[in-house]
Amino acid sequence: MKEVVLDTETTGLSVKDGHRIVEIGCIELENLIPTKKVFHCYLNPERKVSENALKVHGYTDDFLSDKKKFIDIADDFLDFIKDKKIIIHNAEFDIGHLNNELNLINKKVITNDSVIDTLELARNKFPGSSVSLDALCKRFRVDNSRRIKHTALIDCELLAKVYINLIDQKEPIFQFKKNSEKDTKKYEHNISYSKKIIKVSKTEIESHKNFLKKELKKNFY
Repeated sequence: MKEVVLDTETTGLSVKDGHRIVEIGCIELENLIPTKKVFHCYLNPERKVSENALKVHGYTDDFLSDKKKFIDIADDFLDFIKDKKIIIHNAEFDIGHLNNELNLINKKVITNDSVIDTLELARNKFPGSSVSLDALCKRFRVDNSRRIKHTALIDCELLAKVYINLIDQKEPIFQFKKNSEKDTKKYEHNISYSKKIIKVSKTEIESHKNFLKKELKKNFY
């Protein structure tokens, strides 16, 4: 099963106020393990970054001015997430901004049935507790010391680890594959191992029997 952990940074909170995306980060997972396939880009939002957003991610208007626009990367982005579940922390925010960008260029929007919101998972699992990404990192002992500013790729890396803990899959799931060489129902493990078997000698068997006899006499006679 392939999934995509996704995060965005924006010029501000609300698309109703005309705010746009300045960064997209995606990390692909296959059976909960990163595949090394990454999608990442900074974007020229074609408007100014708000002061509050600048404090969060640190991307200045000058830094973003020569970056690509969303329309330039839209097809590559959509190809990357195609037919995959999308893992997002606070999906309403990110999907709202992504769908706004897609609407602006007349592209098909992302539907909610393809999204898993880790914020909702955390609220259900820990009702009444803080469920920010930092709080969940602390709860699951995920090292977030690199998260000085909110940046999409670092947040994706952290969220991938948090997500595995949220769904109680702390170890990678072992994969089994059908043995195609034989027409049987046997399956082979994708990790091979060996186990040394030591046979017991006749002398050791006799010694054990004698030991048991002595113990029985001692305790019952």
